[in-house]
Amino acid sequence: MLDYFVAFLFGIVEGITEWLPVSSTGHMIILNEFFKLNVSEEFYSLYLVVIQLGAILAVVLIFWWDIWPFGTKYNKHPLSKEGFGKYIKKDKFIMWFKILVACIPAAIIGVLFDDWIDEHFYNYVVVAIALIVFGVAFIIVENWAKKRTFRVDTVAEISWADAALIGVFQLFAAIFPGTSRSGSTIVGSIGIGIKREAAAKFTFYLAVPVMFGASLLKIIKYEGDVTGHEIGLLLVGMVTAFIVSIFIIKGLMAYIRKHDFSAFGWYRIILGVLVLILGALGVIGK
Repeated sequence: MLDYFVAFLFGIVEGITEWLPVSSTGHMIILNEFFKLNVSEEFYSLYLVVIQLGAILAVVLIFWWDIWPFGTKYNKHPLSKEGFGKYIKKDKFIMWFKILVACIPAAIIGVLFDDWIDEHFYNYVVVAIALIVFGVAFIIVENWAKKRTFRVDTVAEISWADAALIGVFQLFAAIFPGTSRSGSTIVGSIGIGIKREAAAKFTFYLAVPVMFGASLLKIIKYEGDVTGHEIGLLLVGMVTAFIVSIFIIKGLMAYIRKHDFSAFGWYRIILGVLVLILGALGVIGK
């Protein structure tokens, strides 16, 4: 029963931190220093990635009509007025092709260096440094953005070049745990002139293929047998992450209509310093 409670805690942390720009992977590494699942290291690595599917389902549910590219309902830009084309949402297909462009850099790094990154960068020191560095970046970019006028107000206005740059920003999170995938893409998007709400939505949509791909890669590489107990842990984590994500995503979208991300920058800096102190005292990282 203790394992299921820990799986529940991981689901809560995943649901909260996957969407807030504070690094879900970083928080998972820190949480694991205090609460550990009674599973193999190989399964634990699989578990951390696969429970993200629960968080992804929350995006699919909330933004279904914004991302589903088929049907006549809410189809303002059909491929054609008659025939099969009237069921094709041209603007949604274009958006998904841009998302695929943004996925390319992280996908290449993930396929080639996933295991190496896990071995060398998944530790509290790297997490703490990434938390601090990108926390400072958040504050700098937000202060700079206050003096500028955003040139992109909606997801539909994001260009192919913007999508490619967002993919490069996402690459930082793919390499350095603690960076935050949502954090790096959102702050990078704001830096190139994309409005916060549009940046957040594109980041959420981008997470769908990225996390499905990462989960599939982990499952394919997994060589062990999965027990009924381990399946139960996955289900608890996924369901919990799904429910928590629904509230967090809706809350974040409401928050950014009136506030910037500077507060998250300060949170990251404070947490990063705390992690370094705990590591120096031997509380974590043993």
